[in-house]
Amino acid sequence: MSQTIDIPELSRTPITFCAGPQAFFAVEYDPATGEVVMLDQRRLPTEVVYYRYTKPDQVADGIRDMVVRGAPAIGISAAYALVMVARAEEGEAASFLVANGAASRVLNATRPTAVNLAWAIARMSRKAADVAKLDPRARYEAMLAEADAIHREDVESCRAMGKLGAEDVPDGATILTHCNAGALATGGYGTALGVIRAAKEAGKTIRVLADETRPYLQGARLTSWELHVDGIDVEVISDNMAGHFFQKGEIDFVVVGSDRIAANGDVANKIGTYSVAVLAKEHGVPFTVAAPWSTVDMAMPDGSGIPIEERPRDEVAKVGDKVLVADGIGCRHPAFDVTPARYVKAIYTERGAIHPSDGQTPADLDP
Repeated sequence: MSQTIDIPELSRTPITFCAGPQAFFAVEYDPATGEVVMLDQRRLPTEVVYYRYTKPDQVADGIRDMVVRGAPAIGISAAYALVMVARAEEGEAASFLVANGAASRVLNATRPTAVNLAWAIARMSRKAADVAKLDPRARYEAMLAEADAIHREDVESCRAMGKLGAEDVPDGATILTHCNAGALATGGYGTALGVIRAAKEAGKTIRVLADETRPYLQGARLTSWELHVDGIDVEVISDNMAGHFFQKGEIDFVVVGSDRIAANGDVANKIGTYSVAVLAKEHGVPFTVAAPWSTVDMAMPDGSGIPIEERPRDEVAKVGDKVLVADGIGCRHPAFDVTPARYVKAIYTERGAIHPSDGQTPADLDP
């Protein structure tokens, strides 16, 4: 499969992931129009469609409805939504702060598990408090600069953790990944896929097995697409095939992303990750996690307190318009599960690596 992907015309150069003549981005801000521009990830890989949003509430809907998804990417989206508030609000400091607070509450409620969302909103709100008394134009420019910094820093952190994780990837490895933790889920480059990309850039021969990631199929629709356009050898397997390939000795390394990491090193990630971690432990395969430091929640003692988002029934009962489960039959869709720290060989961040299974915790990297 090969597609030519048209980047929407923006008033500035977007941060893109590129592979030859092909390029895309998950989310950007257009200063000329004050719009947030998002790639609709629900329509990939068969359609490449970008939407332009003009109001913070529309961005919130895009996050909630998974037009954009992935913990870092939704944090960036929320940051740009608060830039919209600063652009629209031309009143005094008090009215600006009220508007920023109202939008922040709406955005925070969209996806409860991913801590990057709350982290980005809190950072933008601190900036709002710092610049509230400036004139409206200066206030807007300061908020835009802060959101841009969040975006740029995410890409830089992805590259740093990718390089760190790639050092542990054996040459010739077959790597299993679960869900999508690539350029689509971040500001660009990716967390787990950043490790994979960095291993290839380091000259290592690698092959990837991508779990399809039922029920939303991020692995089948997104991860395989990203890796394919990047020229990386990838095959899609259904989630219940992973055990077979572990048993056959075909998996040498596992790397996934994360939506929240507790202070003890427990990791919340897309539903099904825990099963992969248990299989990896049983078969002596390193299970690793790549995530920016903004994913670490030092206020959360362990994974038992991480809120797990329950998604709608129809995401299990249907695939597109195809009904899989008859009406009247209940379906459960916890969107995430928690992998205990004892199963995690390494967590790669831009600050360095920790090894939870050896007793290390994020506090070892916390200055």
